[in-house]
Amino acid sequence: MTGAPAPGTLDAHTGQGPPGATPAQGTTTDARAEGLLLGLAAGDAAGWPAARHRAARMPTWTRRLTRELDTFAEHNATTTLPVPIALNQPPEPLRLGPSDDAEWAAFTAEAVLKATDGTLDHTLTRDRRTRATLALAWNTLASEVAAAAARAPEVESALLPLRARISVRAGLGNLAAGLRPPATGHDNPHFFDDAACVRACVLALVHPGAPERAADLAEFDARYTQDGDGVHGARAMAAAIATALTGASPEEATAAALTQLPAHTEIGRNARHALDLARACAQDPAGATFALVPLLEHSIVDHVYSYGIAAAETVPVALALAVASGGRIREAVPAAACLSRVADSAPALTGALTGALATATAIPYTWRETCRTLSGCALPRLAGTDLVELAGQLARAHTEPPTPQEDSGHATTGSDTGKLPGEPPDADPHRPRDGRPGRRGGR
Repeated sequence: MTGAPAPGTLDAHTGQGPPGATPAQGTTTDARAEGLLLGLAAGDAAGWPAARHRAARMPTWTRRLTRELDTFAEHNATTTLPVPIALNQPPEPLRLGPSDDAEWAAFTAEAVLKATDGTLDHTLTRDRRTRATLALAWNTLASEVAAAAARAPEVESALLPLRARISVRAGLGNLAAGLRPPATGHDNPHFFDDAACVRACVLALVHPGAPERAADLAEFDARYTQDGDGVHGARAMAAAIATALTGASPEEATAAALTQLPAHTEIGRNARHALDLARACAQDPAGATFALVPLLEHSIVDHVYSYGIAAAETVPVALALAVASGGRIREAVPAAACLSRVADSAPALTGALTGALATATAIPYTWRETCRTLSGCALPRLAGTDLVELAGQLARAHTEPPTPQEDSGHATTGSDTGKLPGEPPDADPHRPRDGRPGRRGGR
């Protein structure tokens, strides 16, 4: 007689997890917060760069050998390409799982939770408290990086407490040098990338159903590392997910995103074109998502620049796949992973949006279990963090009653709010939001 599956195992006939393994069912907020984080983590894991990020936990010589094998293949015209290897080392770091995007999302979630832990005055709005804890998190990290660099004979040999995007490394360096936002993001060689877009997905949880407020908070955070399209992309993802958290449709969520993307910018043009392509493909619902992949590859994805992390590409891809799939994460994330040039973050952004739209119940049990725990490949101190527990904490943290300012509808941003200790100056409100010219031309 066949018994129930053992704890933590998958039923081979039904494809379901064991009893009690279902995702959050308590409230819609719980399920959507869990869907957001696990969707982001699953998308992060699905992209091929995740294996290389996770390989950072392997001994240095294993990565050196992989590079040597790649050089061998190039010199000898062989088509057998190397992949991250373990050889005589435990292979656990190379197994499927989330990598840098999920860990930087958790970094942001920590700041969001700290804003509700009672440390700061609760007569202040949640938005104000979150801004203060974000400022503290960034400045603390910059101090740690500066201290590590000071201990090394030269900056290049410093043992840093993190692995990060070029924009984040540059932003932290700017902070350590005494700059403050928006200069830390403006004077940045990768101001246009999508690092802040991933963080913005989490910040949407502070303002569910309030896309403009969510976008403003995301911009506050984005200014530490981005400018131009990098900031626009963060605003768009925050607005889309803040809308999705209330049970909106994919079309409603992407419409909220478009309000944050000026039509004259590269990201604005790409997003509108990508959504037009998605709607055209949707005329054949059975295969719309997969049919959209070549169109995005040929019309949106850039094949000139060295890195595939431009917000002007990855955010439009995420929005378009959310619409083409009807918000179905099981279709959208695999399609995003097919776009190899942007597979470092487009699947994660796609997973975050469709996870919030569909809730955690739409994510297969195997993916939920595989992607719920962080490995610490980018932020070692976060190793072992459980994203399901983190999502529950985030959902509970934002069930607190509104402050008098929020209840009366007073703005949470603007020059009349004053400053908390550690908060940087506001960005110049008269400065063009489209930032500097695009990333091409030597960047």
